[in-house]
Amino acid sequence: MNLFTDLRGVVLAALEQMTQAGELPPDLDFANVAVEPPRDPAHGDMATNAAMVLAKPAGMKPRDIADRLAARLTDPRIAAAEVAGPGFLNLRLSPAVWRGVVAAALNEGEDFGRSTIGTGQKVNVEFVSANPTGPMHVGHVRGAVFGDALANLLAFSGHQVTREYYINDGGAQVDVLARSAYERYREANGLEPEIREGLYPGDYLIPVGEALKAKYGDSLLNKPESDWLAEIRDFATQAMMEMIRDDLAALGVRMDVYSSEKALYGTGRIEAAIARLESLGLIYRGVLEPPKGKLPEDWEEREQLLFRSTAHGDDVDRPIQKSDCAWTYFAPDIAYHWSKIERGFDALIDVFGADHGGYVKRMQAAVKALSDGRVPLDIKLIQLVKLFKNGEPFKMSKRAGTFVTLRDVVEQAGADVTRFVMLTRKNDAPLDFDFAKVLEQSKDNPVWYVQYASARVHSVLRRAGDSGVDVSDSALASADLTRLAHPAELDLARKVAEWPRLVEHAARAHEPHRIAFFLYEIASDLHSLWNRGNDDPTLRFVQDGNPDTTQAKIALVRAVGVVISSGLAILGVTPVKEMR
Repeated sequence: MNLFTDLRGVVLAALEQMTQAGELPPDLDFANVAVEPPRDPAHGDMATNAAMVLAKPAGMKPRDIADRLAARLTDPRIAAAEVAGPGFLNLRLSPAVWRGVVAAALNEGEDFGRSTIGTGQKVNVEFVSANPTGPMHVGHVRGAVFGDALANLLAFSGHQVTREYYINDGGAQVDVLARSAYERYREANGLEPEIREGLYPGDYLIPVGEALKAKYGDSLLNKPESDWLAEIRDFATQAMMEMIRDDLAALGVRMDVYSSEKALYGTGRIEAAIARLESLGLIYRGVLEPPKGKLPEDWEEREQLLFRSTAHGDDVDRPIQKSDCAWTYFAPDIAYHWSKIERGFDALIDVFGADHGGYVKRMQAAVKALSDGRVPLDIKLIQLVKLFKNGEPFKMSKRAGTFVTLRDVVEQAGADVTRFVMLTRKNDAPLDFDFAKVLEQSKDNPVWYVQYASARVHSVLRRAGDSGVDVSDSALASADLTRLAHPAELDLARKVAEWPRLVEHAARAHEPHRIAFFLYEIASDLHSLWNRGNDDPTLRFVQDGNPDTTQAKIALVRAVGVVISSGLAILGVTPVKEMR
C-alpha cells in the first residue's frame, strides 16, 4: 500500500476528466505530476504540484488549473483540497485514511512497503572487490555495508538482484602477495623472513606460510622464483579469498557471484570486448595529450591503442593497450562489464572507493557503448571512514601490518552497530566512527535510539498480552481504530504511511542511507508519544480496564514495529526485543 501513489492516481484521473471536459488542452504530459508531503505539515497532509508543472505547457495560469482540479477531487479520502499562493494545491485527508494505514501495515506485515517498481528488472550490484592480498580494512567496511544494504533495498522494491565480487587477481599485486607469502614459508621452515620494502608485512600471512610448509615441506626453499611464483600465487590468493569471505560473513555479507579478473586473460574475452568497440568505430591508434597534474600510470607519450570514450560522455579518450601491447587496467574492466551485459542484466551498479572518482566517466562510457545505451551503469563512490574514541583519533592493533581491519571494527562494535552507523551518512560524505558514541545509550546514538524503539514495541506487546489483550496482528488489524483520535496518534500513523513512498524514493536514488534516516525519525516519533503518555494518561498505550482502547493503541505501536523491523532488515540489522 502506497498512499501517495494511490492519491497521485486520483489526481491524474481528475486531470484526465479536465482534459475530456476541455478544461485542459489534449496531449499534456502528466509524468512530472507528483503528490508529496508538504514542506510545512501545517499546510495539509499532502500536496500536488500539478498546476505548477502543467501551467506553461497548457498556456494557463497555475491558479486557474488548481481551482478546477480542486473542484474535481471528490474522493472520499480527501477531506479538503485547498489552493494556496500562485497555484499550490494542498490536500487534507480524513482521519479514517491514517487508521486504514495502520490496519494495512498489520495485514501486510513484512510486505508492508514492499514495492513492485523493479519487477522484471535484473540488477547487478558489484561491491567490495578488494584486492585479494590481505584481510579487509576499515575502508572496505563502509563499501560492503552500503552495497549489501543497497542490494537489500532493491530486492525489497521488486528487483532481481545479484551481489557480485570482482576479484582483482590479474595484476602485479598478486605477484607481490606470492613473494610475501614465500617469505613466511621460509619463516615456517626456520629461516629469517626478508620482508623487504614493497612486500606485505602483516602477520596474517604467517598461517599461509605454515600451510605452504605443510604442503611442500622444504622443497621450494632453494628453487628460483620462476619455479614457485605461479603456484604460490594461486595458493596465497585462494587463502586470502577465504579470509575475505570470512570477514564479509562476520559483517553479515554474502556474495552471489565471485568473478576473477585473471580468468579474463588468455581466453579471448578481452580481445572480444575490444573488437566489439572497434566494430562501433570507437577504437583507434593515437597519441594522447599529457593530462594536467600528476600523470596516471597508463599514460604514455607515444602512439597506443585508444578507446574513443569522449563519444559517450567522457572528458578524454582512454588508453586500453600500451605501446608494448600489454593491456592497461581499463581493458579487462571493459571485458568484465561486457560479461555483465551479456549475462542479461538490465542495470549495473558499481560501488567504488573515493579514489576511483576518475574512473567513473570512462567506465560509464564503455558500458553505454557496449550496450548501445540500453544498460545504465551507476557508480557509487564511498568516502573514507575516520576512527575515533571519545573524540580522539583511535588506533587499534594492526595485525594486518599497515591498516585497521574489518574484524577489528566488528569485534569492537558488533556487526549490527557497525552496519547501522555506516549508513548514517550519504555514501559520498565522509564518516566519523567514534567507538564510544556508537555504543552509548542516548538519543544522539541513532543505533541505540532505533533499537530502543524496537524494544519498546515488544515491551508494550508483552504487557498488553499479559493483561489479556489479543495482540496478534489479525486481531489488532480488526480492532476499533476509531479510538485513535488524538492528533499525536494520527501524526504517528502519518509517519507509518510515508514508509512505502520512502522505500521507492530510496530505491530509485540508490540511497540506502535514507532508510536509516527514516528509522531514526519514526523511532523519535514513537518515543515522543510514549513520553507524552507520562503527562497525559489517555495517551498511554495500555489502558487498564479498557481492552478495546488498548487494542487500538497497540495496533498503532505494532504498525510502527512493522516498519522498524522491515527497515532494519534492509540495513542488515537485527531488531532487538529487549534492551540489556
